[in-house]
Amino acid sequence: MRPRGTDPAPALPRLGALAALLLLFATAAAGAQQRDFLTQIEADKIREAETPGLRIRLFLSFADDRLKKFQYEVTRPSQDRNRNARLNALLSAYTGCIDDAAGLMELAREKQQDIQDGLKEMKKKAPEFLSYLEGLAGDARATSAYGEMLEDALAATKEAIEELKKAEKEIAPPPVRRRP
Repeated sequence: MRPRGTDPAPALPRLGALAALLLLFATAAAGAQQRDFLTQIEADKIREAETPGLRIRLFLSFADDRLKKFQYEVTRPSQDRNRNARLNALLSAYTGCIDDAAGLMELAREKQQDIQDGLKEMKKKAPEFLSYLEGLAGDARATSAYGEMLEDALAATKEAIEELKKAEKEIAPPPVRRRP
């Protein structure tokens, strides 16, 4: 027999509400920590791409888009208080795109997959990206506003170029079909 006032039934709804509230806060905190650098449409395009070469090309086009937006923000005459945050976010998104493209090249190299179209695009775009970023690195204003993100973007681009060189050496080109 239980003593009076110790019925566990009234405590259950409060416990359930508390658990739901904790779950809500945990979900909100996890969502706030995870910054996705792709839009939903871009993520869908990556998912729908059938080959690694096409995925690499998509990541490079997204990186190019981020740099174009960055160039616009840098040259824009009106500067608001959120400008530095936008510039840092754009460089971070660029770095994420380049890192993912390099990661796909590395994976394809290990699996000996045909990514010739992606390699061709990387060979064309990466030097352009690198020269633009190196030009920014010489600007004193850049180092104060977005210097750390610029260093990360430069490092990621250089790593992607190194991965490109490895992939070009190790991935065999597709066979050439000859007419009989």
